[in-house]
Amino acid sequence: MKHPEITVGVMSRETIDFNLIGKFKLIGNDQFFVGNQSVTIDKGKIQLSGSPVQQNQLLFVPVDTTSAAFELKDVTIGVNFHWEQQENQKFRGGLKLIIENGKITAINILPLEDYLISVISSEMSANSSLDLLKAHAIISRSWLIAQIEKQEKITVTTQHYESAFSTNDEYIKWYDREDHANFHVCADDHCQRYQGITRAHNPNVVKAVTETSGVILSYNGRVCDARFSKCCGGVAELFENCWEPVNHPYLTAVIDNPEFPSGFEKDLTVEKNALAWLNNSPEAFCNTKDEEVLKQVLNDYDWTAKDFYRWTVEYTNQQLSELILNRSGNDFGTIIDLIPVERGTSGRLIRLKIVGSKKTITVGKELEIRRWFSKSHLYSSAFSVEKLEIENGIPGRFVLHGAGWGHGVGLCQIGAAVMGHKGYKYDEILHHYFKNISLERRY
Repeated sequence: MKHPEITVGVMSRETIDFNLIGKFKLIGNDQFFVGNQSVTIDKGKIQLSGSPVQQNQLLFVPVDTTSAAFELKDVTIGVNFHWEQQENQKFRGGLKLIIENGKITAINILPLEDYLISVISSEMSANSSLDLLKAHAIISRSWLIAQIEKQEKITVTTQHYESAFSTNDEYIKWYDREDHANFHVCADDHCQRYQGITRAHNPNVVKAVTETSGVILSYNGRVCDARFSKCCGGVAELFENCWEPVNHPYLTAVIDNPEFPSGFEKDLTVEKNALAWLNNSPEAFCNTKDEEVLKQVLNDYDWTAKDFYRWTVEYTNQQLSELILNRSGNDFGTIIDLIPVERGTSGRLIRLKIVGSKKTITVGKELEIRRWFSKSHLYSSAFSVEKLEIENGIPGRFVLHGAGWGHGVGLCQIGAAVMGHKGYKYDEILHHYFKNISLERRY
């Protein structure tokens, strides 16, 4: 099998400024361009500034793929997360510009293995263990190929895809494949953090990707839809509790420890068991404060979040009422109660009932709950609710006692970093987080 090529959506804006470093050919009119460029939309087409070129889409291809690169100006990273910021980013490969939802979208076209080197260099520190990097290369490759196969399947089907279900008293939504119809993946944390060649490519990452080239996780002969998050909080979550309602047997309730911690009940879907788990700090690979290990996974803009395993967020009633109004668009009035309706295998809330003086709605799944309860995204939906200063049945303050960082499905990055630090090999790490899988070299 030939090494596949992929398309990555990097940014979307009404005007995009970029710099072609080296000679690029504009496909379709045989012109060559170099240096600073700018594109806008004019009369429904993309207008290249200072040029008569005006087309539905533009595709710039480097003449020399080994030396040429392009730089996109003011790319937003960490979209809607607490570390959101803008930076200029450089990329190798082709640059495709299309019109999408009234804006210009910049798409990078490049070989899959080059993409992986960038992704893992962005996700991981130069100090990461080689086995952690190999494990990450394999799951990132597996996830990407699974997404490409899924997208191709959706493209040829006539069945409408729904990702939200709403009634007067319930709103359930998940975020996944429906967002990207014109490219395989986006460049932000919604998919996998991709920053081109902006960050220096870690030699260990190049080694890890090269030595595992073409290797994927498979289950019953099919490429695994492998997932990862920063910190599972002690137990991994089921795929269907966070994403689309499909069961993947290899993405299950993994205990992130050699054995289940004593003194706790395993079934965290039961509320009293979940409360005991969330309000304490059980042993787990990802329960660590070892900065040498943490710096393998946490970049500079992540490093402020050191309380990821167990954390606390506090709101006054007014703050929470205003926050949920702004984030959900629903006016609940004064928040009277927050009632867990359904929890997943990790203790994450899958459905949460919000009781207000004006309205009551049950919200899910986990990412939508995280969106409603934070100006960016709450660390996770694995939290208990403490109600304080109650007067006339109305709490004056709500304290959320939470666990983990991210959706918790699949590989736990911090847990895997600890495993690598302890001497576990990459295949042992993968078999820990993904059950009954095989490692196969597909190309």
